[in-house]
Amino acid sequence: MNTLSLSFIIPVYNRPDEVNELLESFVNLDGEFDYEIIIIEDGSNITSKKVVDSYSEVLNISYYFKTNSGPGDSRNFGMKKAKGNYFIILDSDCLLPNQYLKTVFNNLNTNYADCFGGPDAAHESFTSLQKAINFAMTSFITTGGIRGGKASDKKFQPRSFNMGISKEAFEASKGFGVIHPGEDPDLSIRLNKLGFTTKLYNDAFVYHKRRISWSKFYTQVHKFGLVRPILNHWHPSTNRLVFWLPTLFCLLFIASIIFAILGYKLFILLFGLYFLTAFLLAFFTTKSFIVSIQSILAICVQFFGYGYGFLKSTVAIKVFNKEPEKQFPKLFFKHVE
Repeated sequence: MNTLSLSFIIPVYNRPDEVNELLESFVNLDGEFDYEIIIIEDGSNITSKKVVDSYSEVLNISYYFKTNSGPGDSRNFGMKKAKGNYFIILDSDCLLPNQYLKTVFNNLNTNYADCFGGPDAAHESFTSLQKAINFAMTSFITTGGIRGGKASDKKFQPRSFNMGISKEAFEASKGFGVIHPGEDPDLSIRLNKLGFTTKLYNDAFVYHKRRISWSKFYTQVHKFGLVRPILNHWHPSTNRLVFWLPTLFCLLFIASIIFAILGYKLFILLFGLYFLTAFLLAFFTTKSFIVSIQSILAICVQFFGYGYGFLKSTVAIKVFNKEPEKQFPKLFFKHVE
């Protein structure tokens, strides 16, 4: 392995305040490491250039403005401009803990992966809603977390809010596709097919702010559900029965309500036990009654949004043989040179 030279790739769309917070977290990183930061403005109306310029004397940073073509294509653009031999991709709504660079370098030097992913966590400054949604997206009792990933899993599918990829792997795979969301697992699957390793670095976490409301959260997880059958269609070997769990959860929950109305309460009591367990885990994790209550709602939104999207997409592709790009055009961006 050659000496590591890191380039951070950060696409942004109309989020100068987020960029400012993220760059401030770069300033506070521990250790003396050489790296560059590349900000790609993806056709924004409200640009981050002034924010980036204000950090030009304390950070090695470059700024590019391009026509809007989605986050995947913007990341590819940034990696083509990068000078490093290893790229770390971040979302603009992330904050880096002080030890992040030390942790990444240690992992890459002792447990190298051609592509890695790290977890996300909730910072103490986040709102109760952000903390509740973080719990739903990361808890082992939901569909979230690291999507079932383990540090020993050499076919882990990193997510692009906190993802590293070598220059060699990027060039061989040609980077991200035009689907969004879903561009990150698609890339991971293609990398595995090409013989590259993908791993989870459990300790290389970021604080993922998730600029979100209830409606935006539903839209997000609904899109995740729509995308998974498309990925299964493209990569049949990755299809798993576990992807059906949110849909089955929703159908059984509705059935349990009907049975309860008819006088059979066992099933609704089982769901009640599940939600009680989730509440207690959330309270143990966050020490907040409000966050714990909101976590129950977040789990319901997550399951129903994802489950409905997954069922709708599966029926369209498997039953009616629809082409994903034509059936769900809003999930695809056009590549821009």
